[in-house]
Parts: sequence; structure tokens; C-alpha cells
Amino acid sequence: MNLPNLISLSRLLSVPLIVSLILSHQLFLALIIFALAGLSDALDGFLARIFKCRTTLGAYLDPLADKALLIGVYASLGHIGLIELWVVVLVIFRDVLIIGGILLLFVFNASIKMEPLMISKINTVVQLIYALLILSQVDVFLGISSLNLYFGYLVALTTVLSGVTYVTLGFKIFNKMDTADL
Repeated sequence: MNLPNLISLSRLLSVPLIVSLILSHQLFLALIIFALAGLSDALDGFLARIFKCRTTLGAYLDPLADKALLIGVYASLGHIGLIELWVVVLVIFRDVLIIGGILLLFVFNASIKMEPLMISKINTVVQLIYALLILSQVDVFLGISSLNLYFGYLVALTTVLSGVTYVTLGFKIFNKMDTADL
């Protein structure tokens, strides 16, 4: 266990608190903790690269913490009506699809590296920004009523592109496997 892994673990452990705050409509406090959790995502990766302390645990813990954070926040924001249900379903479906695909490849003993694709990194950033915008109610403060709508479409676009890219990659890995392994 190293510092980047502890940061990822703290992000994972912050999810129930953030969800609870959102569901109890304490959006400002949820915003602060969510923003810190989002920053921790960049920090743990930065520290792992700088101090050359990437670990197998970190390769699994970091994306797990990201997925738990985003699924929890999107589901709770959808539950209280601040994010459209179709966006929530799309975000959750993509993550379930990716996790299911990884598990399926593990069942067939496929050799996979746990490294996020660039489109996935972009998708995570867009999803984080969208949730921050929703929690901060920036559209109300700026008087731009369609801002959240446009970011919702951007989340949908990057989520679909990321999901399709991972599914395509999963099929390529599966097709390269020796048929004797099946």
C-alpha cells in the first residue's frame, strides 16, 4: 500500500458520504467533497508516475474508485431529479458493460493490461465536470439554462464513444485468444 493507493482508497470510501449528502439535498457540502475526490483522481495518478510507484493494486483500485464515485453521484443526482434519467442509465450501463467485459475476459484467462484509453480519460473528465456543474448549479448562477443540457449531451457522446471503443477492444482481445483456451 503506497500513497497513490491510499488516495484512491479514500476516494472510494468518500462515495457513501457524497451520495448521502446529495440524497439529503446538502449539495454544497457534496460539491466540496466531490471536487476533492475528483482532484484526488488526478493526484494519485500524478504521484504514481512521479514516484514510479505504480502497482497492480493501484491499476485496479483507481478505476474502481472512479467508477464507484461516478455511478454513485450520477445515480443520486438522477434520483433527486438533477440529471436526466437517460444520462444516468447510459453512464451506469457503460461501466457495467466494461466491468462485465473485463470479468468475462478474466474467466477465459485473457491477458489484459489495466490501462485506461485516452477516450476513457476524456470521458471521466467530462463526467466529473458535468457532475460538478450540476452540484454547483452553475447554470442558475450564470443564467445559462441550456448549459447543463449541452454538457449532458457531451457526457452521452463521450460515454458512447468510450463504451464502443472498449467493446471493440474486448472483441479484439477475445478473437486473439487461442481457441484451445475456450
